[in-house]
Amino acid sequence: MRKCKAEKLNDIFALIAQDMTLYLPVDTEGGAAFTKWNENVKYSESLNTVRSPKDFFFPQTENLMAFKTEGKNIEIIDTRSETEDFAVFGVRACDTKSFDVLDRVFLSDPVDSYYANRREHGVIISVACTRPSETCFCTAFDIDATSPQGDISVWKTETDVYFEANTEKGAALMEKLSALTEDCDNTAVESAKESTKAILSRLPLKDLKLSAFGGGKTMELFENEAWDELSQSCLGCGTCTFVCPTCQCYDIKDFNTGNSVVRFRCWDSCMYSDFTKMAHGNNRLTQKERFRQRFMHKLVYYPENNDGLFSCVGCGRCLAKCPISMNIVKVIKKIGGKTNE
Repeated sequence: MRKCKAEKLNDIFALIAQDMTLYLPVDTEGGAAFTKWNENVKYSESLNTVRSPKDFFFPQTENLMAFKTEGKNIEIIDTRSETEDFAVFGVRACDTKSFDVLDRVFLSDPVDSYYANRREHGVIISVACTRPSETCFCTAFDIDATSPQGDISVWKTETDVYFEANTEKGAALMEKLSALTEDCDNTAVESAKESTKAILSRLPLKDLKLSAFGGGKTMELFENEAWDELSQSCLGCGTCTFVCPTCQCYDIKDFNTGNSVVRFRCWDSCMYSDFTKMAHGNNRLTQKERFRQRFMHKLVYYPENNDGLFSCVGCGRCLAKCPISMNIVKVIKKIGGKTNE
């Protein structure tokens, strides 16, 4: 473990930015957002960003390829370019865990080369939480907000910043930072962890239980009468899916530019009425079916196919952003019944 004085953190940023593009949370009118670092940028002390760091690895929109036609000949143009090395500083433990979910989707055969390329070039520098919010429920998913597992883990106190490398990429970056850091023990870090855990133990969602969910519960939960009641207030706006760090649904479309056709993909939402719509129509015609699909996938389908791993990390973004306060916590409590009383 190494450390530097808190007032030297900007020097750390500058040194990282010499070799790669650095992004970190910055306060904006709309809330904290990951922004490219420069010497005039100030690191945000907000608990979390409005949008997750998923955007760096699975962008909201991206071009996949282009086509040009001449008679019966079709030229396929690979529009990709080698991704530059970059680092994302300030990723919280919940968002760090979200990459376990995304990796199982995009790095399984057949590997998504666009996502894999960014994962190869990106360094995640995670920062431990010190002031968890009332909307946080990461502990329900066995996530330790005091020990985020990025390529490098960071802990901040009033006087110092502590660093610990967890991967080869993290160790290589820490080697470059050795001139600005010094060896230290973990006494102050352990004390900071205990303070944060004391806050976590008092949060309103600390006792949220998931025992009613998981693999093998499809038949038991699919026809639960509570889906009717829960889905009635849902607007189907898709806000929850767009702020979620683990949602991975997308659509692929072609756009005629006039001299070529560009194939691109963009995020999609299972809450939309045209989601998975094909020539024959849509296989989920009602809001109830679409609402149920979203939460069954996160709490039942995904863990059934991924060794019990839930497709939610308890970041609380959907609690904060849903315009009618209908979120996954209400679903867990209602469907879970007595397990959450």
